[in-house]
Amino acid sequence: MKIKGVNLGNWLVLEKWMSPSLFAGTTAEDEYYLPTQLSPEVYEARIKIHRSEYITERDFASIKRMGLNTVRIPVPYFIFGDRAPFIGCIEELDKAFAWAEKYGLKILIDLHTVPFSQNGFDNGGISGVCFWSQLPEEVDFVLDLLEKLAKRYGQREGLFGIQPVNEPVTEELWAAMKIQERYKPVDPELAAKSRPNSLTFLRQFYRDAYARIRPNVKADAKVVFHDAFLLKAWKEFFAEEKFENVVLDTHQYLMMAEMYGCEQTLEGYLGFISEHYEKDIAEVQEYVDVVVGEWCLFNSLAVGQDTKGGQTVLNGVDFSDNTTEISAEEKKRIYNALAEAQLKAWDKGSGFFYWSYKLLLDTANDISWKGWDAWDLGKCVDEGWFPVLGD
Repeated sequence: MKIKGVNLGNWLVLEKWMSPSLFAGTTAEDEYYLPTQLSPEVYEARIKIHRSEYITERDFASIKRMGLNTVRIPVPYFIFGDRAPFIGCIEELDKAFAWAEKYGLKILIDLHTVPFSQNGFDNGGISGVCFWSQLPEEVDFVLDLLEKLAKRYGQREGLFGIQPVNEPVTEELWAAMKIQERYKPVDPELAAKSRPNSLTFLRQFYRDAYARIRPNVKADAKVVFHDAFLLKAWKEFFAEEKFENVVLDTHQYLMMAEMYGCEQTLEGYLGFISEHYEKDIAEVQEYVDVVVGEWCLFNSLAVGQDTKGGQTVLNGVDFSDNTTEISAEEKKRIYNALAEAQLKAWDKGSGFFYWSYKLLLDTANDISWKGWDAWDLGKCVDEGWFPVLGD
């Protein structure tokens, strides 16, 4: 089965840019600092209301109607409610399995955050901080957590698989993105401890995670490893290791292609998709099933100005003065072409998950977010930018 999926981003793992009102009245840029700036009562009320309203059974019906078959659900390391002051969300994941099974969908459980982060991104839980892999007790905590999730959901009809960690960063991307400049750390002491993960650590962590997950899940369930933004570096690893039902997850965003020099024209994007995405995925697919776990239609051309690798007003970049006005017709032409080309590229592998299903931005009234609605799959389908997919 080819995966045709979507991420339920910003539901159980918060991202400020996707729902800024959740962070109103605070200076917090991430989920780690949000509870430090709200009273426990206000924090709990905000989180519980958000989780109950952001994703419901109706959304699973809509996802099915879009022609999709799988959802990737980012979950936090405090999902079981054992890391105060954060509030657990295992009941929400239980509900998601019931909804998925009702509508014939599968779920990939994606451990999106770990203590003290695996990447320093805001979506890693704490901005500008990355030293989880230096803490053996926290690595063990994550392995125990993965085993608990495997035992809880391992035999469920709706389980597609479990992903041990999302987007661990290695030296190359840490330097290229200048992560501590882009995601400014709050605590200098935590920032000073931070450094990217090594591939040696990551490969051993994947072996250990697999050993914890595989015995506790049904035979056809997948264990999904992220490529750490180094897709072709994993060919020999999978050729040598004796894994069953594993998938390599790669995240491919045009904004990152821009960061590496892709020309911000439709022709430039299409050439990059053909020369890099298609060829690289086809090459690695010979060794292991490859799924594009995150991607979207977002690009600077359709926004009307250089977004500097997908940076936002939250990174301190002023986008109030768009230099080029893109008509609705032209925007649709750009997105249709990019949807067709990227879907063709992902078909060289084992499928995809769009990022993300929805977001809560007012792109009509707030000029700072003009053009950012391409991250919202529901909006993309409604606008005719993205096709409703058949079987």
